[in-house]
Amino acid sequence: MREAMASFVAKLTFREMCVVLREQRGWRQAHDFFSWMKLQLCYEPSVVAYTILLRAYGNASKIELAEEAFLEMLEAGVEPDAVACGTLLCVYARRGRHGDMMLFYAATRRRGVAPPVSAFNFMLSSLQKHRLHGKVIHLWKHMMEMEEANNVVPNHFTYTVVIGSFVKAGLLEEAMDVLGKMRASRLVPEEATYSCLISLSSRHGRGEQVVMLYEEMRAHGIVPSNYTCASLLALYDKSEDYSKALSLFSEMERSRVVIDEVIYGILIRIYGKIGLYDDAQRTFEEIVSAGLLSDEQTYVAMAQVHMNARNYDKALQVLGLMRSRNVKPSKFSYGALLRCHVAREDIAAAEDVFRALCKYGLPDVFCCNDLLRLYVKLGQLEKASAFILKMRKEDIQLDEALCMTVMEVCCKSGMITDADKILKEMNNGGVTMKSSTMVSIIEMYARNRTSVMQEQDSSSKALACQTDSSALNATLKSLLDTPGGSSIACQLIRKLAREGRTCEAKFLHEQLTQLGVKPEDSATSTLIVQYGQEQKLHQAEELFESASTSFPIRGPVYNAMVDALCKCGNIGEAYHLFMKMADQGHSRDVVTISILVTHLTKHGKFQEVENIMHGCFHGEVELDTVAYNTFIKSMLESGKLYSAVNIYDRMISTGVPRSLQTFNIMISVYGLGGKLDKAAEMFAAAQELGLLIDEKIYTNMLNFYGKAGRHQEASSLFDRMKELGIMPGKISCNSMINAYATARLHDEAEIVFQEMQSHGQVPDSTTYLALIRSYSESRCYSKAEKAIQMMLTSGITPSCPHFSHLIFAFLKADQIDEAQRICSQMQEIGVAVDLACCRAMMRAYLEHGRVDEGISLFETTRGSLKPDSFILSAAFHLYEHSGSEPEAGDVLEAIGLHGASFLRSLKVGSKLEPT
Repeated sequence: MREAMASFVAKLTFREMCVVLREQRGWRQAHDFFSWMKLQLCYEPSVVAYTILLRAYGNASKIELAEEAFLEMLEAGVEPDAVACGTLLCVYARRGRHGDMMLFYAATRRRGVAPPVSAFNFMLSSLQKHRLHGKVIHLWKHMMEMEEANNVVPNHFTYTVVIGSFVKAGLLEEAMDVLGKMRASRLVPEEATYSCLISLSSRHGRGEQVVMLYEEMRAHGIVPSNYTCASLLALYDKSEDYSKALSLFSEMERSRVVIDEVIYGILIRIYGKIGLYDDAQRTFEEIVSAGLLSDEQTYVAMAQVHMNARNYDKALQVLGLMRSRNVKPSKFSYGALLRCHVAREDIAAAEDVFRALCKYGLPDVFCCNDLLRLYVKLGQLEKASAFILKMRKEDIQLDEALCMTVMEVCCKSGMITDADKILKEMNNGGVTMKSSTMVSIIEMYARNRTSVMQEQDSSSKALACQTDSSALNATLKSLLDTPGGSSIACQLIRKLAREGRTCEAKFLHEQLTQLGVKPEDSATSTLIVQYGQEQKLHQAEELFESASTSFPIRGPVYNAMVDALCKCGNIGEAYHLFMKMADQGHSRDVVTISILVTHLTKHGKFQEVENIMHGCFHGEVELDTVAYNTFIKSMLESGKLYSAVNIYDRMISTGVPRSLQTFNIMISVYGLGGKLDKAAEMFAAAQELGLLIDEKIYTNMLNFYGKAGRHQEASSLFDRMKELGIMPGKISCNSMINAYATARLHDEAEIVFQEMQSHGQVPDSTTYLALIRSYSESRCYSKAEKAIQMMLTSGITPSCPHFSHLIFAFLKADQIDEAQRICSQMQEIGVAVDLACCRAMMRAYLEHGRVDEGISLFETTRGSLKPDSFILSAAFHLYEHSGSEPEAGDVLEAIGLHGASFLRSLKVGSKLEPT
């Protein structure tokens, strides 16, 4: 070097020597030139020269020489600047000397020197390459601390590396914060940065964030990689947003994104889930033909599609193809094969696969549960029990699903002690069960206890009950320790009661009480109501008494007991209990009030109804629409129409909404009271309120119009009903025919009858009765007789009223022989003459002097009809007129014996005497 530089001695300035030093290509030449440089007169120790030398050593990885040069610089009294420090930091980073690098970095910080961004980037990159993501994050925080004070501004490379390390560390929120800083710096992330953020967001279930990142990336014109697309597809698959998944796949094809086997596998899985089995099969075949099929997961995805379609043989073919192509199976594919054999209920094959699984170590809980469920389904309880013992021996940790299956097997096999031990082991092992799992276990214990108590002998019952209670109490206590556990237990009691499983519900109710927990009123009430529904009054009373002994009883339980008493027919007790409840100040449930009033009304106990009603009004009980309707209907049934109107007025004044049933009942109230105009006002009011008027209320109005002889209003209403699209039913048509019969309009009645038949309505006994009445009232005797024949032809047996209308019509026209003929026909088909018909015929015989016929009718009917004053008196007069004094005396004695009135004014042949 001295020889080469001899001609330049004293000719180069210090600056020019630094330029020459920088241009040296090797570390040795730089070393030698720096040694010559220091001998020159113009040389002065400078940080610039040492920095150039450090860079040369660093490029050649001569760390020891670089360290010596740095120490020499310090000894020469030269203060290192940020560039010099950064250069040595880069030397350490390049060689992976991270311990020395961080020590030197700490020293620079103590000296107040902030390395340049390029040095930070070198350090961050080196740390990340060696997977030291925690140190990357630590260094990033230092950068942020000195960003403003030392003008250390991160660049695109810095953000990319730091985001990557946050992602690798699983710190999503922090990674997104760095992304926000990057956006604020108006820097656009690379596709790889977006991709890793999308992947991590997807793993954290941040679906909206994934979509936002993807749309932001596309807005920057960045084409997504297949890895990014795979993350998105997996997210859409997991969230069951299959339309977006298929849309993304189409977008990938348009953007010419290379579709790899992973993406095809996800697509197959999605096709299978939405039922596009043919598309899944076609995609699988495309992978095979393209030579991309190599991943075990793709085979399993296609096999799962076939299993979802219940094509288990095809699923086995796919898994067989995987083995034939020498794809090494893992626990993953063996698990799929096991599920397939379980679905086919092939125990032998499933056991073989399970044994193969065991070669890879302990099978997971899902596989164990699949095989155990198969044993349970096929009734192989011995194998199931042996399998449970094997799992316990191999110390397989149960999850909730497997625990549930194990509990089911133990309960069915009578292994309650084992079930108890398993539960304790799970609790001791820190396995936290969901409330739903504990509820299912409790339900199984209760069911098992009930079945054991029904089947076993007394000694076995006691042991089973004791064991069951122990296991049940432990689980119940665990449930009660969870938030809302008591409510969940009571919810189970309500569920069992509603399903008719009252023994299990009662058992759980007792267990709660024994644990000192008061069952909710709703649970006790539901069970009592169910007992009433099943006519088990004794059990309901027992529960009511035990509940009142353990805890104070409140209104809902009283109401339930009243309901049970009503359902079991003990109306008196129900009434007294209700009044006792009211006297004690408990709340009176409107539903219970309605039920009790309805039953009291059916049994004619109207005074009790009024007592309840007045108690509710004075006690300011908040009644609802149904309760008011029940009160009004009870007053209607009792004939107290004025009271019914008063209750209706109170209902309006208190602002309780009226229902269609309210108006229908009030139409009956006013109709029976002869106030048809008021009834019409009720009908109009229901329409004005916008209520959907049904056939029932129309029929009610038709009936009252018909009885009042107002056939025109009835006909108009009937037509309006049809115009509104309400097809008249059988009852409506019968009412209309009766209305026409009252008005003696037999032609119109016949038209309604024919319309009824044309619309598929089959006439019943009531229809024919109305039609016969219309013909009889109009003196169309032959048509009335034809109607009776139509009844017989249709297989409907006429009753006495069907004949009576015709008989009365003949008698009214003094056609006694015709009336007698109809009576004979009636008796020929086995229809007995009723009292009204017999009285009418006796009157005709008496008044027309037809003594023998009258006596014959009396003698043939006296044994089947109850004693009647008119018939007995007429018979006496007929016997006396015929000279049959003994028979007349017998009749007179019968009149006295039965306490009947003797009608002396009757006279034989009264209508034959000339006026």
